Amino acid sequence: MRNYTQFYIDGAFVDPITPKTAEVINPATEAVSGTISLGSEADVDKAVAAARRAFASWSVSTVAERIDLLGAILAEYERRERELGEAVTEEMGAPLSLGCGFHTLLGKGHIGTALEVLKTYKFEEERGVTMIRKEPIGVCGLITPWNWPMNQTCVKIAPALATGCTMILKPPQLAPYSAQILAEILHTAGVPAGVFNMIQGAGSVIGAALSRHKDVDMISFTGSEPVGVQIQKDAADTVKRVGLELGGKSAWIVLDDASMAANVAGATGGMMGNSGQTCSAGSRLLVPAARMEEAIAAAAGAANGVTVGDPTGNFAMGPVVSKSQYNIIQDYITKGIDEGATLIAGGPGRPEGIDKGWFVRPTVFVGNNDMVIAREEIFGPVLVMIGYDDLDHAVEIANDSDFGLGGYVSGEDLTVARDVSKRMRTGAIWVNGGFDFNAPFGGYKRSGNGREWGVEGFAEYVETKAIVGWNAAG
Repeated sequence: MRNYTQFYIDGAFVDPITPKTAEVINPATEAVSGTISLGSEADVDKAVAAARRAFASWSVSTVAERIDLLGAILAEYERRERELGEAVTEEMGAPLSLGCGFHTLLGKGHIGTALEVLKTYKFEEERGVTMIRKEPIGVCGLITPWNWPMNQTCVKIAPALATGCTMILKPPQLAPYSAQILAEILHTAGVPAGVFNMIQGAGSVIGAALSRHKDVDMISFTGSEPVGVQIQKDAADTVKRVGLELGGKSAWIVLDDASMAANVAGATGGMMGNSGQTCSAGSRLLVPAARMEEAIAAAAGAANGVTVGDPTGNFAMGPVVSKSQYNIIQDYITKGIDEGATLIAGGPGRPEGIDKGWFVRPTVFVGNNDMVIAREEIFGPVLVMIGYDDLDHAVEIANDSDFGLGGYVSGEDLTVARDVSKRMRTGAIWVNGGFDFNAPFGGYKRSGNGREWGVEGFAEYVETKAIVGWNAAG
């Protein structure tokens, strides 16, 4: 049993101002795995005051000091990486191989990438008679989700530290353990008091208080579209910057070539990773209509081959994060059947032989782009496969969405894949499995605004100042 009932404020672990606790449920067993404290607006006021005080000195720290700090954080992160991965598995159900693999790798990668970007980042640039300065925006509220806890926490903390900002982290209530360990890592690495603060609790309380707070200069939020909209409304009165990474309904276009079936199988398996709980997941699989039967065989075989079970065992897929999420996914599966989609793998209920835990069957439908299961983000292991007539039709289907976060193209002709990628209205495209920590990530349309990852991620946390007359007119 984990007992994390203190917050991290002003360089120390402290009790909440008003004691209030909540139990954390292990999604694989439905048993209580620990207890956390739930913060209040008074805790937010305390943390913001600490961050504001610390900003005076941290904002003028040297690049060398920030490089040293990020290096120390990276070393301590690596020392406790296994512990972080085990916490991720326990809190949100990722298989241990994934929790101690890609989950923690992403967090480590963002810290290391920010460190490398910082070494050459231009905080000052002379342009004619003008000095252009990039200065830290100030006190930042960082609000993170439960589905990729280390990825979405470190991608905010690392560039905020690197640019000289101070911050208050509000981790997800459903996945609080890894954030608590991360706070310990930052403390041990020597983050100055007040630069990093963390308060556990409900988003409706802590997130709203941060968004409305007059002394918070910027909010970075990753999560659902409705919450992102509310944050913008809460932040409007204080005219603070708001960076949003929201939902997605990403299209995965498989080109019509000799590798079509293999690419369909790969896309289907990829969709089931992390139990489908990925905002940029390729949940709409677009395949050549003339080869639909071949695509169905490949997708059904891949989905049926995904092993589901105890995340501490040797299984490819664990549970979804909570009973609530399980019920939402089941409702979508039922909706897909009711609206006439063809079920080719999976379906309602738990996988055979499992009677406890929030496990979902890897599910694949064949449908069309007008169906609810193709329009709305399900956030579970549910894929809808849609046929296209030609590449113009494929791009049209891909772009016919309220969202625009991610996209995928798989095929043997790189020239064609590149052309298709350029025509897709979405913030990031992955061609044939490419991956890059320096690639900016963020959404078009209702998938959000701003960009994270790499050098573009620094822009979220800086203001641009022009000092005209810095140089004498020539």
